[in-house]
Order: sequence, then structure tokens, then C-alpha cells
Amino acid sequence: MIKKLATADDIRRLAESNGVEDNYFFATTFERYQVQLSILESLKEAIAEEGMLVSKEYVKGRKNVYTNPAVAEFNRTTDSANKTVATLMRIIKNFGVESTDDADPLMEMINSEGE
Repeated sequence: MIKKLATADDIRRLAESNGVEDNYFFATTFERYQVQLSILESLKEAIAEEGMLVSKEYVKGRKNVYTNPAVAEFNRTTDSANKTVATLMRIIKNFGVESTDDADPLMEMINSEGE
């Protein structure tokens, strides 16, 4: 069975329920994630319109078929968005958690914001 995919609103509600919605690191990372989703949607539309393969015509009318450059950009942006959402979830999950000896320095900074 496939789980329901989280939406941006689901992430925002989760952040609110954990008191992290006004945290600078959450807000800027969440904004970045939303931009990445917008880029992915545009790339997806470009791939749908142009197809997976595109051709380029050279001198004397010869054509060379190659993978649409939007495919590589889509894959790179997807990878980046996945890393961004993992960071968002880590911020939400660890916000306010007391640090330990092997604590992540970034999480310590996030948790001490505003103190």
C-alpha cells in the first residue's frame, strides 16, 4: 500500500505543531523547497511538451537525436529537493531537542536561535 504523499501544507502544519514554523532555518529551507517544486513542475511540463528525446539539426540538414536537457535538470532538481525535504524534516524533528555529546552543530544553532 502506498502512503499518501506529504504536501507543502502538510509540512507547514507539521512545523506548526512542533513550534518551528517561525524558525529562520525552517522558513528559508521551506521557501527553497517550494521553489524547487515549482522548477520541477516547469521541467515536467517542458519534458511533456518536447518529449524525452529532442533533435538538433546540423549543417546540411543532418539531425542528431539526444536526450532532452530538461531530463537531466529534472533529475538534478529532484535530488536537490529530496535533500532539502530531508533537511526540513530533520529541523522539524530535532527542534528543541536537548543536545548530546555527538550533537550536530547545525541543529545546536537552529535550536538556540532567538535565545
